[in-house]
Amino acid sequence: MDRIIEPELLRSFLAITETGSFSEAAVQVGRTQSAVSMQMKRLEEVLGRPVFERNGRTVKLSRDGEVLVGHARRILRAHQEALSAFMESELAGGVVLGTPDQYAATFVPPILARFAETHPRIHVEVRCDVSDVLLRQVNTNALDLTLLTYGHHIHEGTLLWREPMVWVTSAQHCAHEQTPLPLAVFQGGCWYREALVNTLGQIGRPYRIAYSSLSLAGIEAALRSGLAVSVLPASNVAPGFRVLGPDQDYPELPPNQISLKRASGSRSPVVDALERHILETCQSELPFVEMLRGCQMAARAA
Repeated sequence: MDRIIEPELLRSFLAITETGSFSEAAVQVGRTQSAVSMQMKRLEEVLGRPVFERNGRTVKLSRDGEVLVGHARRILRAHQEALSAFMESELAGGVVLGTPDQYAATFVPPILARFAETHPRIHVEVRCDVSDVLLRQVNTNALDLTLLTYGHHIHEGTLLWREPMVWVTSAQHCAHEQTPLPLAVFQGGCWYREALVNTLGQIGRPYRIAYSSLSLAGIEAALRSGLAVSVLPASNVAPGFRVLGPDQDYPELPPNQISLKRASGSRSPVVDALERHILETCQSELPFVEMLRGCQMAARAA
């Protein structure tokens, strides 16, 4: 009998690979942890080989699992492209997507560029605001879908992505050596601001809010001018910025996490298409993952 690997098995496999956890992967794919465990058992039965090595609560890829990662991403990408070509290319209409401003700069463009290729007749309106505002808007159906900064008091939506948060300042100035420390922060309701202030409070470091902005451009302007220090996702660190770490008395920060939430009142196939595209892109789209990881590596080297 021919052996077939179901796409859902590969999606869960990649989610575990990205998160390093069965429980977190279950959140990402919208299943229970026991269901994901059963999927991996089924996957290993089909392959006839283990794809993970388990040691207590930790899990890592086996050698065969490492080989499977590339195949899984290519299979899921081809699967999505086939569905789009035959089932959704004629979809037309509009969808409203919310996103915090910082994700509009790096996270959103590659997703929408690929979506436009397979869904040329769908118009996507992008609205930027802080996560607290976006959550209220999607809960009142003012948005069809929204990206959110997952964590702190927001634990809604499907987890898409996790990356380091880093301390950032100008590479040409010394604002990070000042006391009290001048900060550039997003305006109230931003998790980054709260993480920054809480971390400084825990180590007893004096600070002052020197600049605040709703936009990433406003934060970057203060940083480039050498006027302040801020925290950003690693993928948002641009050339000319300096990343500060523990060796300069800047402690590690909690990771940045991005989730996707859909309005309960959105029943359009157009919204279905964009939601599915975002989920599958984040879980299986190799160029997208490599692009964001490249941004992170550049941040560490800055």
